[in-house]
Amino acid sequence: MPDDKNKPERLNPREDDIMAGDRRISRPDSALPDWHIPDAQYRPIPIAWFAGAFLLQMVVLFAIFVLLANLNAWATILLSAAVTGMIGAWTWARGMRDAGSGWRIATIAILALQFGFVAVGAGARL
Repeated sequence: MPDDKNKPERLNPREDDIMAGDRRISRPDSALPDWHIPDAQYRPIPIAWFAGAFLLQMVVLFAIFVLLANLNAWATILLSAAVTGMIGAWTWARGMRDAGSGWRIATIAILALQFGFVAVGAGARL
């Protein structure tokens, strides 16, 4: 039978800290390296809400403008205003209400600007 004294000790990552020099590479509570932060959580940032509102409104208003091109311009303007309001409310509910004032102002401005482009474009059909 081989000599067990020369055999390296096997550590159980579920029970022991496993070290690589002065760095812990496994922890018994999570088996994650020590540089990984297992207690962190995802916190979306206002630019994600801003970009989501901007891109969604751009696509939806384009579709409304093209699909309602043969109808009265007021239908396009009113539907675009309603959709803009819904996108704005959705963005605020996602968390924009807690964002900095710069992000809130920028979001309102870009939603109004895109709606303005559609209203002016549709106004040519009045």
